[in-house]
Amino acid sequence: MAEHTSSSITIEAAPADVMGVIADFARYPDWTGEVKEAEVLATDDRGRAEQVRLVLDAGAIKDDHTLAYTWTGDNEVSWTLVKSQMLRALDGTYLLAPVAGGTEVTYRLTVDVKIPMLGMIKRKAEKVIIDRALAGLKKRVESGGPERPAEAGPGA
Repeated sequence: MAEHTSSSITIEAAPADVMGVIADFARYPDWTGEVKEAEVLATDDRGRAEQVRLVLDAGAIKDDHTLAYTWTGDNEVSWTLVKSQMLRALDGTYLLAPVAGGTEVTYRLTVDVKIPMLGMIKRKAEKVIIDRALAGLKKRVESGGPERPAEAGPGA
């Protein structure tokens, strides 16, 4: 697989609170700029999403795709692309680690589009997606997150 892009941010909240927001896919359109619709298609025996359909509008990339999610313990979730109109690959991970004063969230992402694109431009697009997602996540969690508890989050 191609190179990945990674970035981290510290959020002033417990890992369970951060993961609760990450796992609440129905609220993604509220706090992510790119996700316009999110629909959980399948859940595991703990109620966590296993497949999610997302409608994305990230400027140059507009897509309707389905991701498969793998939950590792309570502090890590990874996803891979199941199907897409524009993407050949969309693989990512959120890894949460408790730190003094909150949680360090590391977001790792690899995107490959079906149209030809220079690697340098792909990495820049990944970086923009990651930075926006981490900033949105931080703002959402630190502002109190969803008005209701996450229905399908670890620890819920």
